[in-house]
Amino acid sequence: FKLHLFKTNFCLSFFRFAVSANEETQLIADKFKKYNKNIRPARHPDEKVKVQVKLTLTNLISLNEKEETLTTNVWIEIQWHDYRLAWNTSEYHGIDLIRVPYNTVWLPDIVLENNIDGKFDVAYYANVLISSDGSMYWLPPAIYRSTCAIEITYFPFDWQNCTLVFRSQTYSAKEIDMVLAEDADTGKPIEWVDIDPEAFTENGEWAIKHRPARKLTNSRYSPDDLEFQEVYFNLIIQRKPLFYIINIILPCSLISSLVVLAFFLPAKAGGQKLTVSISVLLAQTVFLFLIAQKIPETSLSVPLIGKYLIFVMCMTTLIVTNCIIVLNFSLRSPSTHNMSHTIRHIFLEVVPRFLGMTSFLDEEEPGSGPYEMRERRRSSFGLMQRAEEYVLKQPRSEMMFDKQRERHGLMRSIGNTNSNIHLLYLNTANLYKSLAKTAPEIKECVDACNFIAESTKQQNDIGSEMESWVLIGKMIDKVCFWAAILLFSVGTVAIFLMGHYNQAPDYPFPWENKKYLPE
Repeated sequence: FKLHLFKTNFCLSFFRFAVSANEETQLIADKFKKYNKNIRPARHPDEKVKVQVKLTLTNLISLNEKEETLTTNVWIEIQWHDYRLAWNTSEYHGIDLIRVPYNTVWLPDIVLENNIDGKFDVAYYANVLISSDGSMYWLPPAIYRSTCAIEITYFPFDWQNCTLVFRSQTYSAKEIDMVLAEDADTGKPIEWVDIDPEAFTENGEWAIKHRPARKLTNSRYSPDDLEFQEVYFNLIIQRKPLFYIINIILPCSLISSLVVLAFFLPAKAGGQKLTVSISVLLAQTVFLFLIAQKIPETSLSVPLIGKYLIFVMCMTTLIVTNCIIVLNFSLRSPSTHNMSHTIRHIFLEVVPRFLGMTSFLDEEEPGSGPYEMRERRRSSFGLMQRAEEYVLKQPRSEMMFDKQRERHGLMRSIGNTNSNIHLLYLNTANLYKSLAKTAPEIKECVDACNFIAESTKQQNDIGSEMESWVLIGKMIDKVCFWAAILLFSVGTVAIFLMGHYNQAPDYPFPWENKKYLPE
């Protein structure tokens, strides 16, 4: 009995399917018997065919800045009404929907106008759904590559406004009326790019901020022109800069900060300073080359990261110049350059005090002129000079023969008057002349001692002045170090704050306070 019942149900189901299939075949045959797909579905020539357009975004694949190309994966939904394909459902066993190939019915020929590869067609030509009231529904998928003008001023903290423009390639505004699709529940036009949360794939580089849709009529053309009416779907997207921060900005900033360490090398280590600075400059050039490969070749604006690289490269160039100047000062000597009082006063007294350091010059000695200052004892040269200060103040003949002069009555107790001092030096000169006549060997010994003393004094003076040039180089290094730190910090913060505040607007169009999003 169960087997007999199963056979009966199976036969009834097969019979219904066969009847339905036969009725659908008969319906298609009846409707397409005299149907001409090349004729616009209008009852009279002045009638416009209303074509509703809707765009559903499934994936924002990529935005190629170099080629200024936006690649998207979308579903383009097109609806219109064809009165010639309407039927009475009671005449065909209640069939209210049929599916036919796209090439058997009239199509409004709506294509992406601003494509970049010349491919106006969709990716897959799906069947067209026909309802019993003559409503036509076509939902083909497509992968579009559209043009998108790239604004690189704030790259990589930029946002872009890309547009997909659709229009009919065959029919003008007098023949079809392109409008946005209407919501089935509210009856209002869908003024946004639809996104299905379950089917949409998030892009790793771009975040969609706004997605308005609108129909525009171009007043420069007449209704007879194909360009008169177009449907625009905008995608306002904000770049996610984390990739560029980690891989370009942070390494570039760290490498650029290394050039400041060149100021910590000794003033005479010019070769090592130049090596560090030029190595950093070459690394910055590599980063600039990588950025140039990413952005489009345009002269309209300079990207933000390009401005930063140019800024740090200019800083590195200035530091290289400073290294050369400091090396020039540090290697100076009295035989090549004469240190003026102004330079000595500025770099050894004013600059150290400005930097919170102790002045390298002592206060003015009593009895000396206003421009005569002695240097602070800051090295072995200064110590030697002070140790021999007494020796260098008087002739060697007087030092060697003090006892002989006392023994022969040539030295007497004298006061501090000028006449007594004159008499002392006169006696010394007379003694020196007497020694030259009576003992030439002793005179030669005295001359040799005087020559050695003068040479030692000159060497001490030369060493002290050379050390002063080195100190001047160090002061220039310190001033440039703090200036470079301040300039690098302020410049880096100022440049990237410009990008931080460059956010997508709150509304897609400045003249409208409207979000263009579903309520």
